[in-house]
Amino acid sequence: MGEFDLIARYFTRPVRHAALGVGDDCALLAPRPGMQLAISSDMLVEGRHFFADVEPEALGHKALAVNLSDLAACGARPLAFTLALALPRVDEAWLAGFSKGLLALADAHGCELVGGDTTQGPLNICITVFGEVPAGQALLRSGARAGDDIYVSGTVGDARLALEALLGHIHLPDDLLAQARLRLERPTPRVALGLALRGIASSAMDVSDGLLGDFGHILKASGVGACIRTDETIKLIAAGAYPSSATGQFDQKLLQQCTLAGGDDYELLFTAPPQHRAAVAEAAAQSQTPVTRIGQVEAAPGLRLLDAQGMPVENRFASFDHFA
Repeated sequence: MGEFDLIARYFTRPVRHAALGVGDDCALLAPRPGMQLAISSDMLVEGRHFFADVEPEALGHKALAVNLSDLAACGARPLAFTLALALPRVDEAWLAGFSKGLLALADAHGCELVGGDTTQGPLNICITVFGEVPAGQALLRSGARAGDDIYVSGTVGDARLALEALLGHIHLPDDLLAQARLRLERPTPRVALGLALRGIASSAMDVSDGLLGDFGHILKASGVGACIRTDETIKLIAAGAYPSSATGQFDQKLLQQCTLAGGDDYELLFTAPPQHRAAVAEAAAQSQTPVTRIGQVEAAPGLRLLDAQGMPVENRFASFDHFA
């Protein structure tokens, strides 16, 4: 099967939102008047971002999900995406599964595939996603102000727990591993929450490399500091609610590492003024996404951690570094 046959069979679909989609040298997008395009790219490399034996359908889902998560963090509505795919060989069963997972998530968010590229090489997936947001309403990293509350959506830490088990560093019971691996391989992009937070959140980003490391980008862009409650964050590992509870198996240090610096969570981390607490709760309910308040932005630079008694906790948690 040649390159163009591969594209036609697995990735070409009728145009829905784009002015021109797959088939020409360029796709054409026409954002509505008063809207800005939000654009983001993410690359997944075998052996660095995913295991070689991951199910292709799950990989297709995750490849797009991590990009949609960036749009969510910006408060942008998905429009379209391009796919650049390097394949060691043409494997039709793999392509069928991969495209199924990819396009199912695309359909769920009204985001159409409008172009890209394929070539032979080590398995590598690069997606560029396009969204739209009303001019001046994008959620940015630079808006946090002293006194703002700090929130995170959903649960964090389970993806890292699964990774530790898959690497053989810890043992997880089968039920717990299955649930944690689902969070690692099929993250949920919080697009609906991102849209609902426009005009409410003062800053936002998604948690991809670890909660503390990622929040450091907000602090730097906003020129502020923060205090985070570790007793609140450790409750956010969903594994604690499973029958084979992780909280009863592992020490606090591992669970704190997973929740504070684990990465691959793709939840939204955002700030909002205290007077917007009711609005945040309404946005969470509207989007059917739980959110938890975990700390407060402060004027003094730096990131401080406190335990349940308000005592300082040493920040020894290293988030993911792509070049470490």
